[in-house]
Amino acid sequence: VQLQASGGGLVKPGGSLRLSCAASGGTFSSYVMAWFRQAPGGEREFVGCIRRTGGITSYADSVKGRFTISRDNTKNTVYLQMNSLKPEDTAVYYCAADRGVIWSEVRNQYAYDYWGQGTLVTVSS
Repeated sequence: VQLQASGGGLVKPGGSLRLSCAASGGTFSSYVMAWFRQAPGGEREFVGCIRRTGGITSYADSVKGRFTISRDNTKNTVYLQMNSLKPEDTAVYYCAADRGVIWSEVRNQYAYDYWGQGTLVTVSS
């Protein structure tokens, strides 16, 4: 499956942004979809993920209550709605997909076989 992330940009603290990740070349509904991010000079870290049919999500504590993941299996797209953005949310955001990842491993970047190219989110006044 090929993944194309989009929607990044510059936003002020407290603002909102919605990222999209469009998938092609696979059966989208068979993939667990996740978002990771990597800040300048930092390690790639888990942001959140959503089960194959949606409905069940998991989030990093740092974004819980501010970020929401959703998916539209009819459009082969997963979304990351980011609200109340903080400067520390500045990072390149990557979407990832895998068919075989088990739920106890969804926060592990090495569990995902497919990655998008990343989209930069900058939170600054």
